Amino acid sequence: MTAHDLTLSPAAARRIRAIAEKEGKALMLRVAVEGGGCSGFQYQFDLVDHAEPEDLRVERDGSTALVDDVSLALLKGSEIDFVDELAGAEFRVRNPNAKSSCGCGVSFSI
Repeated sequence: MTAHDLTLSPAAARRIRAIAEKEGKALMLRVAVEGGGCSGFQYQFDLVDHAEPEDLRVERDGSTALVDDVSLALLKGSEIDFVDELAGAEFRVRNPNAKSSCGCGVSFSI
C-alpha cells in the first residue's frame, strides 16, 4: 500500500497550516490506529515537527499527514478531514473499512 490509499481533505490541510502558522514552525499531523477504545480500534492524532524514516507522507496544498505502515492497512481508502461544528472542532477519519463506530467517532471496528 502507498500513501495514495489515504487522502487529506482541503479542510484538514487548511487546519494543519493554520496551526503551524500560529505555532511559528512547520508541523505535520501524525495519524495512527491503536488497539482500544469502546469499538476495538481508536484513532490517535498528534502534531509533530519531524517524520520518522518509516512514515508514509500524505500531502495536500503544502500540508502533510504522516502514517505508519501498520495503521495504513486499517486506513486504506480513508480521508483525513477536519470538521468545525457546534459541538466542537476536530480531525476525523472517514474510513470506509469501519463496520461500526462509537458515538464519539474516535473508536471503530472492522
